[in-house]
Amino acid sequence: MLSNAAKESEHKRIIFSDVVITRKRNLFWGRKWRILDARMAFGIFSLHVLALYAPSTFSWDAFGYAVLFYFLSGMMGVTMCYHRTLSHHSLKLPKWLEYTCAYFGVLAIQRDPIYWVSIHRYHHQYVDKEKDPHTPTYGFWFSHMGWLFDSAYIIEKYQERKNVEDLKSQAFYRFLRDTYMWHLFGFGALVYAWGGFPYLVWILGVRTTWLYHSIFLINSVCHIWGERVWNTNDLSRNNWWVAMVAFGEGWHNNHHAFEYSARHGFEWWQIDLTWYMICFLKSVGLATNVKLPSEAHKLKKSFASDCKLK
Repeated sequence: MLSNAAKESEHKRIIFSDVVITRKRNLFWGRKWRILDARMAFGIFSLHVLALYAPSTFSWDAFGYAVLFYFLSGMMGVTMCYHRTLSHHSLKLPKWLEYTCAYFGVLAIQRDPIYWVSIHRYHHQYVDKEKDPHTPTYGFWFSHMGWLFDSAYIIEKYQERKNVEDLKSQAFYRFLRDTYMWHLFGFGALVYAWGGFPYLVWILGVRTTWLYHSIFLINSVCHIWGERVWNTNDLSRNNWWVAMVAFGEGWHNNHHAFEYSARHGFEWWQIDLTWYMICFLKSVGLATNVKLPSEAHKLKKSFASDCKLK
């Protein structure tokens, strides 16, 4: 077998990290671009271009509504509903509230709940292995955004996505999947009718672009740079500044150690805005079955426990 030094000499190490790119994937030239990939790239590129008009269209109203929709679609929609509620069943919400938050998630423009949850569950099933949907072992860019424009990779890895039968059994989620694009076009039309081009720039362009990269940083940065507190046998890291922009999701090593946990920031100083919202909903009786790791499970996952076993 090759020594570690010999292996590292064959592959490129990501700067300022111990993560080594061990796989190659042609993301741009020389590969077949499917129509779906081109549409995805065009859509995301267009939103980034729209965001460039932010300085010339600034108003406090537009900025304020962009922040509001950032929290509604990002925290209520993606991190609390798509992620902690639907993907991991970390808590239970009344159906009316679950569906409302799921619809906020649709407005984040990160695909419908069935697709999002399926990909995320595969990420945990195959984390940082060959079948991980967005592992940084293919490189930073692939884990951050490149995988979004490579539908052939997803089809290649997952011929049949059968890990979301709980969502497919519900008519509401099938409806969102089948009509997804219409909701986005409708949202854009309503925003434009409401506030014209400045609102379109800030609510659709700036808000969505900022939210994209806030969430994408979890897949890339939080598997490359940061602190490993728990023995998870993967590349997950806790990264405080990602947690600041991603509603607490940056405590990613915590999450991979206890993926069922509704709380990601375990220490008092680990700010977790999504957890604070869950606590509020629990206090008024709207969040139930809120799951947290036991002290025994924490001890089992700790590096100290691993050393004792050896």
